[in-house]
Amino acid sequence: MSDGGFDDQRNLIDSFSESFVDYWSSGDRNFSPDLENVVDYWLHYHVVKAVIAAILLVVFIALGVLLWKAFLRAGGLKAGSRAALASAGAAVTVLALCSLAAVMANIQGATAPLSSLLPMLPIHASHGELADTLDQVRQRLADYPNTGDRTPPALEVMVGDFSRYHAVIAVAATTVAVVLVGMSVASWKRFATTGASDRRTRRVFRSFGLLSALLSLAVIVVAVANTATTADPAPALLAFFKGGW
Repeated sequence: MSDGGFDDQRNLIDSFSESFVDYWSSGDRNFSPDLENVVDYWLHYHVVKAVIAAILLVVFIALGVLLWKAFLRAGGLKAGSRAALASAGAAVTVLALCSLAAVMANIQGATAPLSSLLPMLPIHASHGELADTLDQVRQRLADYPNTGDRTPPALEVMVGDFSRYHAVIAVAATTVAVVLVGMSVASWKRFATTGASDRRTRRVFRSFGLLSALLSLAVIVVAVANTATTADPAPALLAFFKGGW
């Protein structure tokens, strides 16, 4: 989908590093043509991955529903067959969760491709133009936002993009947390209304209730952390350029 012409990761890193230095020194908010080329490539890269992950998520959810329904109806099957259905259902559930995480991460990368590219920078460069540029970025971020008219336009763009980068995952995590809480409540209700004699069904819904509740807590932590970074992105961005993110 992109005519970026990057042969491998090393070529991408070198191109991004060179264009980042040029962009910082340009004094312009708009990306240079070379940086625009790299960012556009990275945007398309994440869009493709997000679409593939979303398709996989739909497939795994549908397959998981079929497998767990088959397990609940497997009263007449041998123990080995029931165990195989349960194992397959559990495996597909894990794959669905991995696909969901991939969807969230790639939507984040596609929405803020510049911030998504930053880990590609050799931030520990010790000499040359890149090292000088990184030192300037750290100095400006340490004073941000109290730099007044001395704030480089590129820094404003980077801080804004970094805020958006975390805002996307905060919104996505909040949405997922709401869905998981709803699933947990529904599972516990089904567990409570299922007769004591149907132990298999009660066990399945109890497990889903616990899993959904635990996952929702983890996702809520992610949402809160990213919301805080969205509100004040500069310290986190500085921590990244210092090698601590």
